Amino acid sequence: MVREQYTTATEGTQVERPENQAVYKIGIYGWRKRCLYLFVLLLLILLLVNLALTIWILRVMWFSPAGMGHLQVKQEGLRLEGDSEFLFPLYAKEIRSRVDSPLLLQSPQNVTLSARTVEGEVTGRLTAGPQMVEIQSQHFHINSRDGRPLFTVDEREAVVGADKLRVT
Repeated sequence: MVREQYTTATEGTQVERPENQAVYKIGIYGWRKRCLYLFVLLLLILLLVNLALTIWILRVMWFSPAGMGHLQVKQEGLRLEGDSEFLFPLYAKEIRSRVDSPLLLQSPQNVTLSARTVEGEVTGRLTAGPQMVEIQSQHFHINSRDGRPLFTVDEREAVVGADKLRVT
C-alpha cells in the first residue's frame, strides 16, 4: 500500500497494473444476511417475552427476599399468614396460630391428625369427619383446665373423674 502511494505520488512514472484483479467479498451478503438478521431478531423477541413472563410470575406469586406471598421463611421455620389451601398432605412438627386468632382447619371430607414414631408407624390418629369424630389410640384422656382428669378411656376401662355425673 505504501509503495503504491509512492509510485502514484511521483509524477512521470507509470506502473502497470494487472488487468484481471479478483475481488473477494468478505462477509455475509444477500439472503443469508437477511436470514441471520431475522434469526437475531427472533432471539431478541424470545428473550424479551421470557423476561416479561418471569417478571409477571414473580409479581403474581409475590416473591420477595423474605419468602413467597403469605409464606415467610424464618430462622425457626416457616410462617404462614392468612388463609391457605393445601392440596396434598401437610407434614409438620408443630402448627400454632397467633395469640389473637384461633387455628381453623376445614375440609369437605375430613381432617386427620396422625402421631407417628421415628420409623413412621402411626401411634395415634384423630379423624374429624362430617358425621363423626373417630380416635384411634391406646389411651384417651380429657382433662380440665387445671389438669384434673375428667374422662379417661383405654382398652380395659373407662373412668369418669368428675365430681358430679349427670346422664339424661
